[in-house]
Amino acid sequence: METGMHAKIGILGGTFNPVHIGHLMVAQSAFEQLELAKVLFLPCLAPPHKKTTELADNRHRMSMLESAVEGDFRFEISDIEIKRGGISYTIDTISQLKKLNPGTDFIFIIGADTLTELHLWKNIHELFKMCRFVTYVRPGFDLESVRKKELHLDPPWPERLLGDIRAGELVDVSSSGIRHRIAEGLSIRYLVPASVEMYIAEHGLYRK
Repeated sequence: METGMHAKIGILGGTFNPVHIGHLMVAQSAFEQLELAKVLFLPCLAPPHKKTTELADNRHRMSMLESAVEGDFRFEISDIEIKRGGISYTIDTISQLKKLNPGTDFIFIIGADTLTELHLWKNIHELFKMCRFVTYVRPGFDLESVRKKELHLDPPWPERLLGDIRAGELVDVSSSGIRHRIAEGLSIRYLVPASVEMYIAEHGLYRK
């Protein structure tokens, strides 16, 4: 990944198991609203806070991502966490990216469900100083229900996080829901890009 000095790069991390239209729409909203140079999709190897029993092979997840963003200059994929190995801690990844891209401002894009889990992340207060976090809310999420104390973070971070929440063109689609539909023999058309739907079918992913 090559960037100019002081470029703003958005980071969208996750298992992408599989990537779906919700991921792509959040990335597009962030690109436009935050005036980013690009959005970096960051598939993790081993998420610290998720069970990985249904996690597709790394090569499949990477291939699905590549097919989903092919030809879109706004999006790029990084296999930095997969290559590094071990548990995928965001602080290690941001430290590595900042060394590789001096002068670049990184903005980590998260969903509202992740907002209340940030206090569990490794060295989170140190991470806050290294990159900005922007939260995109899912349909039906009640922002008023989130209280500063429920974030379990030291000031000024609760105020900053709650002040940096955005709404985009979001849809209520989840990777787990897609995997369930595939296991039940139901269609996933319109939930994932056509190329991803084809890849899943060709490789027999997520079947019972």
